[in-house]
Amino acid sequence: MFGLFGEPPPTLSAAEIKKQEKEACSTIQSVLIGSALLYLSPFAVDAMIKLL
Repeated sequence: MFGLFGEPPPTLSAAEIKKQEKEACSTIQSVLIGSALLYLSPFAVDAMIKLL
């Protein structure tokens, strides 16, 4: 755990920062897409029931 004894967290290289930013963007996109699918799923089920 960082800061337990007062030491600063390790510094990250530019490549590590870019990798973490890319991973964060990917996570945000996954959450948004998943949220949209969960929101639309009842409508899709209802439409399928009406078709059958």
